[in-house]
Amino acid sequence: MSRDEQLKERWQQLVTILSDRFADGDVLDLDAIIYLIGVQELGKFNRKFKKDEKMDLMHIAICRLLEPYGYYEFDYFDDAGWPHYTVKEQLPSLKAGEQSILMKDAIVSYFLEKGLIE
Repeated sequence: MSRDEQLKERWQQLVTILSDRFADGDVLDLDAIIYLIGVQELGKFNRKFKKDEKMDLMHIAICRLLEPYGYYEFDYFDDAGWPHYTVKEQLPSLKAGEQSILMKDAIVSYFLEKGLIE
C-alpha cells in the first residue's frame, strides 16, 4: 500500500472513530479534529470555551502537531496551565491542499502515538 493510500485509510478510520465518539456520528471536519486535539493538549475537558479561547486551542493543537516536524518547540505552561510554543522554523508556503495533507499526516501520527488507531 502506498503512503498516500495508507494516510487516506487511516484518516477515514480516525474521522469515523472521533465522529462517533464526539459528534454522534456527524462527520467531523479537519478544524473540529484540530480543536479536539487542542482540548486534549490543554487537559481541561469540563468547561466551555470562549471564541478567542477556541482559536487558542486550535493554535495549541497546530503547534503540538507540527512539533515533531521541527516547526515548533514546547516552551512552558503559563499560570493558567496553557501550553506555549516557540517557532523553530517558519512553515513553508503551501497550497491549501498541501496544508491539508500536512495536517492530516500530523493528526494521524498524533493518534498513532496515542494508540487510538493502528
